[in-house]
Amino acid sequence: MGIFDFFSKSKKENLEPEQKESLEQGLEKTKQTFFSKLTRVLIGKSRVDQDVLDELEEILITADVGVETTLKIIERIESRVSRDRVINSEELNQILRDEIIALLEENAANFQGQLKVDKPADGNPYVLMVVGVNGVGKTTTIGKLAYQMKQAGLKVVLGASDTFRAAAVDQLIIWADRVGVPIVQQGMGADPASVAFDALQSAKAQGADVVIIDTAGRLHNKVNLMQELSKIKRVMDKVVPNAPHEILLVLDGSTGQNAFEQAKQFAQATDINALAVTKLDGTAKGGVVIGISDQMKIPVKYIGVGEKMTDLQLFDRKTFVESLFNAHN
Repeated sequence: MGIFDFFSKSKKENLEPEQKESLEQGLEKTKQTFFSKLTRVLIGKSRVDQDVLDELEEILITADVGVETTLKIIERIESRVSRDRVINSEELNQILRDEIIALLEENAANFQGQLKVDKPADGNPYVLMVVGVNGVGKTTTIGKLAYQMKQAGLKVVLGASDTFRAAAVDQLIIWADRVGVPIVQQGMGADPASVAFDALQSAKAQGADVVIIDTAGRLHNKVNLMQELSKIKRVMDKVVPNAPHEILLVLDGSTGQNAFEQAKQFAQATDINALAVTKLDGTAKGGVVIGISDQMKIPVKYIGVGEKMTDLQLFDRKTFVESLFNAHN
C-alpha cells in the first residue's frame, strides 16, 4: 500500500459527511468575513467596474490572502473582464473561484511527485521530518497523523528530537501513548540527531512503515536552526538512504501573515516540500492558505479544522475554495 493511501477518503469524491461538516464548520469564521463582504459588494451590481475590483482587492487582503497574491488574482480577473467585456456579479463570483483554484493547482503541480511518495522500494520506512515554531500545533499534528496512519493499518514510530524543551518530549510521549504507537526518546537535553538516528534504527528493526521525527521549534538563531536540521538529515540518511522523504512545515493559520514570515525563515533553513496549516477553525484568516501556497511555491498538504483526530484533513484545493463560497450561513 502507498503510504498516503490512508488519506484517499479525504479527496472530495470520497469525503465523509462528518469530514465535510468539519471543513464547513472549521472555515466558518473565514467564510463569515469573506463571503458576507463579497456578497455585499456584488449585490445589485449589473456589471463589474473598477470600484468592484477595488473592493474585491480589499476583501482578499483582509482575509489574509496577502498583497502579492491578491494583486495576482485581481490581474487575472481584470484580464477576464476586459476579454469577456460584459461580466455580471454572478459571473465574477464564479471567475474568482476558478482563478483561486487555478492558482492553487499551479503551485501544487511542481511538487506533485513529492506529495505522493510511496514506501521506499528497498523496504525501509518512509521518513517524515516535522518542523515549525513552538505553539503552532506541531505535536498535535504529529499525533493526529500517527493516529490516522495507524487506523489505516500502517506501523508508525515517533522520534522525539525536539530535546530543547522538556514539555515537547513529554507532550509527544503523551500522544504516543494515546495513539498507541512506539516512541524513541532520550529526554530533554539529548542530542536531537542521536534521537533521530535511534528512531530510524528502531523503526527498521520493527519493520515499521513510517517514522515521524519531531524537531526543535526554535534555536537561538537561524544559523543554529539550519545547522541542527542539517545534522539531523545527515544522520538519518546514514540509516535510511534519502531520508527524510518529506519535510513538513506546520504553521498556525490564526497568525495570518506572520505564518508566511515563519514559512520564509524555515524555507531558508531547510528543504521544505509540504505545509500543514493548523487552527483554521479559530480564525477568520483562512485566506492565508491561498497566499502561503502561492508565495512559497510549496503546496499546502494538510489543514487543521478542529480538535478531533480526523480534523487534520488532506488539503483539497477545490473543496476548500468551494467551501469559502458556500452561502449556507
